[in-house]
Amino acid sequence: MSGSRRPHSRSDLARIAGAVMVERGLQPDFPPAVEEQLRQLSAPDVDEDPGILDLRALCWCSIDNDDSRDLDQLTVSEVLPDGAVCLRVAVADVDALVPRDSPIDRHAWINTTSVYTSARLFPMLPERLSTDLSSLNPGQDRLALVTEMQVSPQAEVTEARVYRARVHNKAQLAYDATSDWLVGEAALPTAAARVPGLEQQLRIQDEVAQRLRARRHAQGSLELETFEPRALFDQERVVDIREQVHNRARQLIEELMIATNECIARFLISTGEASLRRVVRSPDRWMRIVELARRYGTQLPQTPSSQALGAFLAQRHLADPLRFPDLSLVIVKLMGPGEYVVERAGQTPTGHFGLAVQDYMHSTAPNRRYPDLITQRMVKAHLAGQPQPYTLDELQALAVHCTAQEDAVRKVERRMRKSEAALVLESRKGQRFDAIVTGCTDSGTWVRIFSPPVEGRLVAGTEGLEVGLRLRVKLIFTDVEKGYVDFVRVG
Repeated sequence: MSGSRRPHSRSDLARIAGAVMVERGLQPDFPPAVEEQLRQLSAPDVDEDPGILDLRALCWCSIDNDDSRDLDQLTVSEVLPDGAVCLRVAVADVDALVPRDSPIDRHAWINTTSVYTSARLFPMLPERLSTDLSSLNPGQDRLALVTEMQVSPQAEVTEARVYRARVHNKAQLAYDATSDWLVGEAALPTAAARVPGLEQQLRIQDEVAQRLRARRHAQGSLELETFEPRALFDQERVVDIREQVHNRARQLIEELMIATNECIARFLISTGEASLRRVVRSPDRWMRIVELARRYGTQLPQTPSSQALGAFLAQRHLADPLRFPDLSLVIVKLMGPGEYVVERAGQTPTGHFGLAVQDYMHSTAPNRRYPDLITQRMVKAHLAGQPQPYTLDELQALAVHCTAQEDAVRKVERRMRKSEAALVLESRKGQRFDAIVTGCTDSGTWVRIFSPPVEGRLVAGTEGLEVGLRLRVKLIFTDVEKGYVDFVRVG
């Protein structure tokens, strides 16, 4: 147990996370002005605007993580006479309770997103809002911004409209249990079984999502698999660390949210106003990706092609699923991170290279992401016939700020995964593990062990190693405070 007189606990990880937040220029706690504003909020917003539709009778449901309490989206579907499907996605009307430039809004601007670590959540909005008053909780009437889409049998969104509505969540479902049912490995979750017609609803949405997914992949959407294990706790004690599985229910929500974000982006462009887009540019380092693919016997074109890259990734995932997360990470680094940019009507869109879509923005998680709240305010202003709430210069500044802060958040979450890994292995010094080499650079050699799924540094026995090589390693050192896990090669 290196560098510690007692085993570390969940409380230690929470303390470390708060310190790392501050190091990265983020605020782990809410200031007094936010608490004062919260005291003035007694109930969800009630808006008597006659233009707000009453859709509370529809069979809405939410699907999220088992422990999620900040519910941003609901979905519902309807099969039309011509075989098309009408999809409705309701997004929580957070703007109704968080006015621009209020203390809560100013704090949200600082972090720009919720920060998720295993030991502690740092919500963008106070929990009384994000998990209650502005959350689409089951059994509650809530205001929402609804995107209604008609999806053809060929998985094309042929029509779309956006409007405000009152909604009512009939069932709060979780990804894993819903996915197990969808693939025939478990019974329909109890919360869904209680609601007449919800089983059919979920089948329809799953079927449409899979068609949307197939269409995106045919257009070049990239299927990547990143390595992001999370520690699990029993109160203060760590009990396991697991990799999150991208299952069928996650695919359902992912596809419906991508379609919604595309529709919202096109809606704002149709108004003639500027908008805050989420983009992943065509890779500047494409030739390095070409060289990487050549090592696997695949010839990619000389100019960036998401379709060609997507086909290569699909082939590698099938051929070598064990090493695919490591290949995915290399591709992600070569493509470069996503960013926020301001785009105007008539301008050629930058697009999202990874998703293979041209019109894309973040709009479906305003409880968790500040750009989504910005977009929500812009959509609502247009629907109300009011001037846009942000000038072009303000949007440009927000794009730069949100990009920088999301980069800081990624670094916090990555740093905390390292401390979580060190805590999981803290009592296992001297044990041996099967591993795979994940990185060989001038700064060091890195390996990933399989059980538990943890990555660490190889500090001895690095000669002649290449990425992808299987080997045996021994754990010799952990430091929870700094996030260090060190191994040596033993075979």
